[in-house]
Amino acid sequence: MSKHPIDATDQKILSFLVKNARMPFLEIARECGVSGAAIHQRVKKMEAMGVITGSRLLVKPQTLGLNVCAFVGIQLAQANQYPTVIEALKSISEVVECHFVTGKYALWLKLYCRDHDHLMEVLIDIIRNIPSVIQTETLISLDQAIERQVWVKQ
Repeated sequence: MSKHPIDATDQKILSFLVKNARMPFLEIARECGVSGAAIHQRVKKMEAMGVITGSRLLVKPQTLGLNVCAFVGIQLAQANQYPTVIEALKSISEVVECHFVTGKYALWLKLYCRDHDHLMEVLIDIIRNIPSVIQTETLISLDQAIERQVWVKQ
């Protein structure tokens, strides 16, 4: 992935949008000392460059009864089975992140479940039944101490 040059104003705009994607462009313009049209133009430019890839709502999983956050390391029988396993994992709604990583595990997942019984069901009945998955290790999160978007220099 290539690096795109952005100036100090773009960085300032990004810092506001990372904190609050719904912040009005006119408010950002006042903070940056430029026009609302300039903010709109700069955001469109950063979208075109791929610096900004969208915005989204954040939902607190616990408010939906998803009280267990777990991280699962997966060992594969063969690394070349990665694409097939990823396709299977995409169909599991509890899986919210999947990373292809170095080290003991080929894949590292983040998932949310209602409770420990639900987690055990997902692990044993679904994930462990995916062809090429030979071993898993699960870590349960006790607390999320930091939650943020990528750091943007201001």
